[in-house]
Amino acid sequence: MKRFALFAIASICTVHISAQTKTPADYVDPFIGGSTSAAKAGVLHGLGKTFPGAATPFGLVQVSPNTITGGDNGPGYSYEMEYMEGFAFTQMSGIGWYGDLGNLLTTPTTGPLHVVAGRHKQLPGYRSKYSKDDEVAKAGYYAATLTDYKIRAEVTAAPHSGIMKFTFPQNKQSRIQLDLARRVGGTSTEQYIQVVDDHTIQGWMKCPPEGGGWGDGAGKANYTVYFYAQFSKPLKNYGVWSADIPNGMSRKSESVTSLKYDSLIAKAVIIPNIKQQQGKHLGFYTEFATGDKEVVMMKSGISFSSMAGAKLNLTTEIPAWDFNKTRAQAKALWNKSLSAMSVAGGTEDQKTVFYTALYHTMIDPRATSDVDGTYMGADMKPHHTGKFIKRSVFSGWDVFRSQFPLQTIINPTIVSDMVNSLVEIADQSGEHYLERWELLNAYSGCMVGNPAIPVIADAYSKGIRNFDAQKAYKYARNTVEKFGNLPGAHEMDISKTLEYGFDEWCQSQLAKWLGHPEDVKLYADRGQTYKQIYDPEKGWFRPKNADGTWKPWPKKGRLQQDYATVESNPYQQGWFVPHDIDGMATLMGGREKTIADLNSFFENTPDNFTWNDYYNQANEPVHLVPFMFNRLGTPWLTQKWVRKICANAYTTGVEGLVGNEDVGQMSAWYVLAASGLHQATPGDPRYEIFSPTFNKVAIRAGATGKIFTIIAKGNSPANVYIQSAKLNGKRYNKCYISHKQILAGGTLEFVMGSVANKKWGI
Repeated sequence: MKRFALFAIASICTVHISAQTKTPADYVDPFIGGSTSAAKAGVLHGLGKTFPGAATPFGLVQVSPNTITGGDNGPGYSYEMEYMEGFAFTQMSGIGWYGDLGNLLTTPTTGPLHVVAGRHKQLPGYRSKYSKDDEVAKAGYYAATLTDYKIRAEVTAAPHSGIMKFTFPQNKQSRIQLDLARRVGGTSTEQYIQVVDDHTIQGWMKCPPEGGGWGDGAGKANYTVYFYAQFSKPLKNYGVWSADIPNGMSRKSESVTSLKYDSLIAKAVIIPNIKQQQGKHLGFYTEFATGDKEVVMMKSGISFSSMAGAKLNLTTEIPAWDFNKTRAQAKALWNKSLSAMSVAGGTEDQKTVFYTALYHTMIDPRATSDVDGTYMGADMKPHHTGKFIKRSVFSGWDVFRSQFPLQTIINPTIVSDMVNSLVEIADQSGEHYLERWELLNAYSGCMVGNPAIPVIADAYSKGIRNFDAQKAYKYARNTVEKFGNLPGAHEMDISKTLEYGFDEWCQSQLAKWLGHPEDVKLYADRGQTYKQIYDPEKGWFRPKNADGTWKPWPKKGRLQQDYATVESNPYQQGWFVPHDIDGMATLMGGREKTIADLNSFFENTPDNFTWNDYYNQANEPVHLVPFMFNRLGTPWLTQKWVRKICANAYTTGVEGLVGNEDVGQMSAWYVLAASGLHQATPGDPRYEIFSPTFNKVAIRAGATGKIFTIIAKGNSPANVYIQSAKLNGKRYNKCYISHKQILAGGTLEFVMGSVANKKWGI
């Protein structure tokens, strides 16, 4: 059966484990993590970098406020900023590196028309201060008052479209204006707009690397956003502004946010009542008189394929001018998706943190296909398939660790969709390898490792196989041969050697499962390359030159940030040998010595888990480490530290995430950890088990629909240690459980206490 992404509301099947007056969506607080502030984070990477706007689960559209253009402001929004530039229809969650999307920026205004945002004092603009007192963000809904204009703005979303509701004051010169050039981290470089009828416009915006965006162009993002927008008030006094951009002028972030550039745009020609226009920097406006508290709405379909696709998306999903109905449908979609997991016990704040984290894991990977299944391929041609939904925004280096393991339990189809999408991109692009950080078909090359391979291996190991496994294997092999631990091919730094080594172990597992015996030993051996960079004299991992000699050891030793590592130090990155934890411990001098070092690693960590040189929950390289105690025979230490991380590193409020959300990874770690289970090794369908934050967690396994329940009797902030366990009523003394057992449903029951039981689980 073809899987069209139609906006239909199915019945909500919530997992009931206790009587609740609130639905799961009611607990969601999209403001959690909603700051990019480096000052508040104490590090240039900033805080959570989430956006507070309206979205639907894994949807193409995100209608969100934008407070700034430029800088390292990937979500387009930061809570502490005073000005609102407008509301965009596409947004990214939890990322840095300049960011991207933020397209079709729409701003309600009054008074004289301004065509620049107004970030420079010399040039008045369309942005407005907004009130924090009545700013509201909920699952599928956002609202704020633009105080300079006295306009109340409300937005909500459907999977491929969105609708905005503006309540204007009495004014003879009210307006809705669209900045078609605007893009987070840069600009679209060419735009087209056409007036279709007296209520409708359509057009497109081209966003190539020359316009900055992802990595300020280094991310190679190259996409076109198509829109089909309608206004509830007829188009009578409307027009286009068009700025002449000299050939050769930079269109990247630093340029387009400069006074020089804005001064150029401020001189744009205003062309009233024009029916269509194409140019390098366009905007559109429609003006009208409004009475006091008059509501004017705008809705738009968005497509990455065509204007016809954008029209189909809008007319299918939001055919009427019923804002409240669309908002209710968005909330219903969230309740249906969030009901995959339910929690009981714990505080109201902990439930808010949990459901918001689960919500953040369901933003990406987003659908990029239209409601009829049409999508833009990596060959820059439209395609159509009924076999899977094309998905994008694969933050591989991050999400292979927790986000995709979580989705293998609750949303296995999302995982197979992403694998199919990555494999097809390798096919259509002619690159024939798997991209590590993909955005709208772009091979960005961001970060290190080959993370698509553990995602594929993990999916296959769990029976998620709705993809061409042999083709996936072929491209995975090409990937490790292009980027991997090839003997003598390059200098051996720590991050690359360890990350590639794990990926090569995953490749060996795939070779075994898929009938490639000649590759099993080859990649298993390369998975042991980590041993070649362990220096017994220093007692830690150390980078090597291409000739095999050691590189100089820094004064701070393994605490030296960015020493042969990516966004970490050797102490943090050096634990990453998930496929051979026993072998790593032997290398480090045995289990006792390794456990003592691990404990020291945690004991030196600040209680709030903000960015630091030890256990740095704010960034991904350490996300494996708490679960290593289980593997090393001291499960009570996994119980101790996971509970502390969950309690201190994840809180309510804008600063509730200690590091970048990273497209679901930071939140997925919490969802699993607070539930009492987490994989140590993607590709090995074993989950480490430990004490959950909540008294009761119910998980609906997506593949079977069966409920797996985790109960912690006597659970409390003090009682963090498992005293005994039962699985389906029978005594259970293992500190792990298999994916197959979770899918089968059942009940895992812990008895908790305040003193570690060092005999359980070993």
